[in-house]
Amino acid sequence: MVSLQTPVCDFGHGAPEFSLPGVDGRVWSLGECRGEKGLLVMFICNHCPYVKAIRDRIVRDARELKSLDVNSVAIMSNDPSEYPEDSFENMQRVAEEFDFPFPYLLDQTQAVAKAYGAVCTPDFFGYNASLELQYRGRLDESRKQAAAADVRRDLFEAMKQVAETAQGPQQQIPSMGCSIKWLDE
Repeated sequence: MVSLQTPVCDFGHGAPEFSLPGVDGRVWSLGECRGEKGLLVMFICNHCPYVKAIRDRIVRDARELKSLDVNSVAIMSNDPSEYPEDSFENMQRVAEEFDFPFPYLLDQTQAVAKAYGAVCTPDFFGYNASLELQYRGRLDESRKQAAAADVRRDLFEAMKQVAETAQGPQQQIPSMGCSIKWLDE
């Protein structure tokens, strides 16, 4: 398992289009996922200990962001042939078990992860209403274990600011997680 950090936010970069199958049986596009005041795109998976440590917090924050008209979407781009826990069937199970309030999509070709420049799980991309990148940081100070319950909610606070001002914070702490498991080419 390789641990990586996300790059610095490329403010204003547009959100790449996508059309991916969801665990709910629908095909979702970028336009169908966006909220009136923004969109949080999350690259996650089922097997990563960094993601497992914060799944409940991701669900909490996505629910609260929805009340601010910021929608969320999760994309799984790992190669499930090497990591069976990341299979589509297991994605469906995890989404149901944690009651994901957002679409959970499969990026089987990994083209979407590459278009976004995703490097790890979790990797968060926060966009404003114009789908311009405003946040590329961590959820909070959790690592392989969840941080204390009262830590600063970096991602939530940043996306709340984006909803209110269309601008993300200038200071952002990178997310850390497991490398995306790329297909053998």
